[in-house]
Amino acid sequence: MAQALPASPGSGMRIYTSMAAFLLMAIALVVPSGYSLGAVMLLLGSVVLLGKRGELALGRADLVIIAVFTAYALVVIAEAWWDGQGSRGMDRPARFLLAIPALLLVLAFPPRAAAIWAGLATGGILAGGWAGWQKLVEGVERAGGHTYVIQFGNISMLSAILCAAGLGWALVQPRAKLWVALLALGIAGGVLGSLFSGTRGGWVGIPVVLWVLYRGYGRDLPGKWKTLALVAVLVVGTMAYAIPQTGVQSRVGQAVHDIQRYASQENRTSSVGARFEMWKGAAHLIAEKPLLGWGENGYQVGMQRMADDDVIHPFITTFDHAHNEFIDATAKRGLLGLVVLLALYLVPMRLFARQLAAPDMQLRAFAVAGVLLPVAYFDFGLTQVFLAHNSGVMVYAFLLPVLWAGFRARERQLAC
Repeated sequence: MAQALPASPGSGMRIYTSMAAFLLMAIALVVPSGYSLGAVMLLLGSVVLLGKRGELALGRADLVIIAVFTAYALVVIAEAWWDGQGSRGMDRPARFLLAIPALLLVLAFPPRAAAIWAGLATGGILAGGWAGWQKLVEGVERAGGHTYVIQFGNISMLSAILCAAGLGWALVQPRAKLWVALLALGIAGGVLGSLFSGTRGGWVGIPVVLWVLYRGYGRDLPGKWKTLALVAVLVVGTMAYAIPQTGVQSRVGQAVHDIQRYASQENRTSSVGARFEMWKGAAHLIAEKPLLGWGENGYQVGMQRMADDDVIHPFITTFDHAHNEFIDATAKRGLLGLVVLLALYLVPMRLFARQLAAPDMQLRAFAVAGVLLPVAYFDFGLTQVFLAHNSGVMVYAFLLPVLWAGFRARERQLAC
């Protein structure tokens, strides 16, 4: 009778990190603070690395990721310190420092790729299902789950985008049809969650997302499949706009109406108009202190001063950020703040992008996903300060290490 082979020393920890990676996105939007559970599991699990510093064998690219996380966190924490914000202002940037032990853990014990992709698909399906229930059954105007509608819609769309990236991995699996179907459901659910939330910011970057997907997979598709894919995108987009229950038509129409009323100075406090006012006010502040910025408290004082001078509408002073990640960072932390924010997105994007043409589809899928994560956050940041919210910080700070670990693990497998 054959004996079972003994489990490898790291097999138990790989199961643990796989569970955490699955839960990170699977329950992100359907459980209160669900995006935190997988992240906390990874952080707590990193204690197994104590005393194993010499065994981690970090590469140069791994150290670059750590350096980017550290630089961003320290700049934002420094701003909070000199601006007198106390622990309140240091909480969210500190999570990027807490993500570093999690990164070391998943590099040492990479989660199984199946767990990562299944978690993303499950998250998309659950988000879409719940958003549909809220919108069509409960009759809410905009689905929001357990968080604000903008965060809900954007993270739901992120699930769909990353599920699309995972299709390359699914196609080369033993049960390819099952995996493709699961990820397709994740795409559909994530898109529906976004549509039912009415979060327009997540729709703006779709052309760039499609371009990245084309860069990753387009050259391997026959011409007829490319045509069918383009037709499918156009049909889905048209249907989403034409069907009233999605709310897309009304949200797009409202945006156009808001712009017209702002241009005529009829209304400066609509959803779009208020953002224009915030950006105008923040631009004045940036011009006054371009290098180091005003800090969060100084930003609010400066915006109040401009409201008093009738430069911006007084209503704008009720907001504590500029509803644009890049403008807000520059206004509060100056050019230094803008540089570290751009590095947080562009450096990981560049590291993943070097394998967008990898012959191995499993590696390429992680490369596409790794590029699309910062692309999506760049898009979300155009109309919202996404990193000012717990959900935005936790998803980026811990999902990027998980994708990076899957990416690096496949690179090492292919190098053997």
